[in-house]
Amino acid sequence: MSFQLKGKVIFFATNNINKFNEAREVLSSYKIAVGMLRFKTVEIQSESLEEIAKTSVLCAFGKCGLPIIVEDAGLFVDALNGFPGPYSSYVYKTIGNEGLLKLMTNVENRKAKFQSVVAYFSEELKSPLCFKGEIFGEITKEVQQGHSGFGFDPIFKPAESDKTFAEMSVVEKNEYSHRARAFQKFAEWYKTFKKDFERIV
Repeated sequence: MSFQLKGKVIFFATNNINKFNEAREVLSSYKIAVGMLRFKTVEIQSESLEEIAKTSVLCAFGKCGLPIIVEDAGLFVDALNGFPGPYSSYVYKTIGNEGLLKLMTNVENRKAKFQSVVAYFSEELKSPLCFKGEIFGEITKEVQQGHSGFGFDPIFKPAESDKTFAEMSVVEKNEYSHRARAFQKFAEWYKTFKKDFERIV
């Protein structure tokens, strides 16, 4: 089965269905088919999202041997010197949105940014390729729960919007989000890469 699938579909290694849905929404607009592979990848401790993503995608490829993507993201808060950054997932699990807001008590500078790194690897490549997206905005003073979103989405509002990510649909969020921008860059590269590769073989 894996041999038949190669070249026809790529896979996103993630246990987060919300991330997968956002990625699929972007990639489908480029007519790129993507499947979800649920397994845990190695996630190293690093100050670099790129290094984390590269290590994870090589781990994932080693398990499946299929064209594979991983994505790593971080929330960087100006007033906290970029914290939680690459440790966002761990910080969310330990203190959550309310905990981060407590760290921001009486802080006037609410500026922050989300960054995303999409790493891709397949047997045609010598090393993983990374695609980066980011969005600037601010940390709200209260949790703004909506019908969507996950992680720190309920407390992050993009600069160009009056809604937090959690208050947006997947389609709306993809108009702004760091993840969508990273996947758009990947998709633009991938379409060209596949054309060139198919021409060679």
